[in-house]
Amino acid sequence: MVVVSSPSMLILQPPVITSHNSTWRHSGCSRGSIRCGIAEPTGVPAPMGQKTKYKDGLFEKAFMTLFAKKMEKFGGGGDAREKKKGWWDYDYDSFVDVSRRVMQGRSRDQQQEVVREVLLSMLPPGAPAQFRKLFPPTKWAAEFNAFVTVPFFHWLVGPSEVIEVEVNGVKQRSGVRIKKCRYLENSGCVGMCVNMCKFPTQDFFTNEFGLPLTMNPNFEDMSCDMVYGQVPPPFEEDPVSKQPCFADLCSVANPSAKVCPKLQV
Repeated sequence: MVVVSSPSMLILQPPVITSHNSTWRHSGCSRGSIRCGIAEPTGVPAPMGQKTKYKDGLFEKAFMTLFAKKMEKFGGGGDAREKKKGWWDYDYDSFVDVSRRVMQGRSRDQQQEVVREVLLSMLPPGAPAQFRKLFPPTKWAAEFNAFVTVPFFHWLVGPSEVIEVEVNGVKQRSGVRIKKCRYLENSGCVGMCVNMCKFPTQDFFTNEFGLPLTMNPNFEDMSCDMVYGQVPPPFEEDPVSKQPCFADLCSVANPSAKVCPKLQV
């Protein structure tokens, strides 16, 4: 699943910045690499194979609830307790559970279309067109969106930082490195990562907002690089199209399959 770091999101909770040497004072974040909400003693994500502990605040829970409620109409039944949940009763696990129910029984394209509909439903009318006017596909626009992504994506993917990347032969700070993706870590599912996060996000920015974006998940350590300004390859040419399941982590994995079944339909 994905949250859009667009100008329409900035009005919800702008981070506080002071001076050119500023510190992000957003949910206790530190400058540079955002570590919001991590409850690990080290302050960094847990090693591969262990689930990172987070302490979510009202801002994080608000987004989890908003997305979960928007997705529930696509997610089938769920149990009676889910239906009775109040606004502040949702947590990250319930958000992932709704995402998993959306995935079930849908093809790869259908899953991506659900995410697109959810994202569009959260934006004000005309937001994509306004975004295109404010942020034409330039180096500045790519770098600005990378900068904004770090604080506004932390509830969804965990700590990240802006990095230098090369786009069309030009070095620019329009990359975002997610240290260990919270969504992939909690779902343990390659199909959910690819079908409900990577490709819907790429498509939304590239085709709805007109700002190319490529996401490169690393399934060895669950990190991910987002590169604003870089046109994503088609599914068939993307290395993720050949990725097998996390046999030991995914509850719906097919260990005998060479490629995750959710990537083949």
